[in-house]
Amino acid sequence: MSYQVPRFRHPELPKNELGYTKADYEGSISTLCAGCGHDSISGSIVRACHELSIEPHKIAKLSGIGCSSKAPTYFLGNSHGFNSVHGRMPSVVTGAALANRDLLYLGVSGDGDTASIGMGQFAHVARRNLNMVYIVMNNGCYGLTKGQDSATADEGSASKKGEPSPFGAIDLCATALQLGATFVARSFSGDKEQLVPLIKAAISHRGFALIDVVSPCVTFNNNPQSTKSYEFVREHAEATGTIDFVPMRTEITTEYKPGYTHEVTMHDGSSIHLYKVDEDLNPFDRRSAINTIEDHRANGTILTGLIYMDEDSRDLHDVMETSQRPLNELTEAELCPGNKMLQNINASLR
Repeated sequence: MSYQVPRFRHPELPKNELGYTKADYEGSISTLCAGCGHDSISGSIVRACHELSIEPHKIAKLSGIGCSSKAPTYFLGNSHGFNSVHGRMPSVVTGAALANRDLLYLGVSGDGDTASIGMGQFAHVARRNLNMVYIVMNNGCYGLTKGQDSATADEGSASKKGEPSPFGAIDLCATALQLGATFVARSFSGDKEQLVPLIKAAISHRGFALIDVVSPCVTFNNNPQSTKSYEFVREHAEATGTIDFVPMRTEITTEYKPGYTHEVTMHDGSSIHLYKVDEDLNPFDRRSAINTIEDHRANGTILTGLIYMDEDSRDLHDVMETSQRPLNELTEAELCPGNKMLQNINASLR
């Protein structure tokens, strides 16, 4: 059986500024369960990269283990890819990013891959502010191994065949804020109109950008007793506001809408317009973001949208003052400056 997407495409498919169609950003045919929220997230990534006119070979997609970590197979088939060990994706991204800063690094993970076995790695990649987009496909269960509760399963929530979870959930957005993440957002796989602009904004942000996406598991965790089901999320989600992303190449005057609350210029010259931001939330104040998340959790609602962004973020390369040129472009003489230089470095550490 072949899982490759047919090569034939309609000759008049819309093209972006680079001449690519959306099909150029797709991958293999998904083998996930029909209706899985992960496929919707994959579609949002495809749409965001196509609309931003990013060259596919300038993107590196990395993942760990789980249903979510299979998803990169289904998008960006012409991009670099690496499927790593369970929970260890952040280490691989860190090494790759330090070796070649010119690529766009897109990490895809799950709630088990991030909040359980990978929590230690997630914590350090967030606090170091590595320049990457980190998307969590969060369904509150281990869908690949028959639906056991994950660390993000809410207390009292029950999967299709399980008892209500007796433990409190790890809120990845709140955790990321406490760890120092400079871009934090939450969305729902069934809301592409919110998710696509968030992905675009995360791509343009310099630093660690987390998007925690509630993505219902239709096989094990889409029942009425689950707080990660389609029905529950639709009824209990409350957005911080709407968001527009305006690329640098777009004439901004044609993109304005009346009544926007904030306009933020990104490092690459693009801008974000926020509309009707939650009156209790200041998205540029870390403490306000944490308090607002906790208020919504206490009220039994799910806060979605852009929750926090550091407008003056300095990523890991800035902090460490690394080479402006990717390491794979440096010559042997530059990489190995000789014994005298090594002695000077050792002497400076004494």
